[in-house]
Amino acid sequence: MKKVISTTKAPAAIGPYSQALLVGDTLYASGQLGIDPATGAFPEGITAQTEQSFRNIHAILEEAGMTIDHVVKTTCFLSDMADFAAMNAVYEHQFTGVFPARSAVAVKTLPKNGLVEIEIIAVK
Repeated sequence: MKKVISTTKAPAAIGPYSQALLVGDTLYASGQLGIDPATGAFPEGITAQTEQSFRNIHAILEEAGMTIDHVVKTTCFLSDMADFAAMNAVYEHQFTGVFPARSAVAVKTLPKNGLVEIEIIAVK
């Protein structure tokens, strides 16, 4: 059984998809750009966009009754692999204890010309 997880504390979906789906004890969250849900705008720079991506992720996890400690897998999409170190500096401070498994890839373009998009899988 799939349960849609949606919160106004993260940007609304910009296409035909859900912010996240809870299937049993597993949460599958769509990629989160660094968009501020209050303004609909990106903050300036990779560090600020990564921080906002994680604020959006935290909001979705909270809506699902989870925390960042439930995350088991992340995928990080970067518009420029030269931004990896700056993204990683923010990323490493998001987790305590064991880091989740992760993939990080550079892509040609992200929606709305974002600099970073992060998706997660979390398990209760």
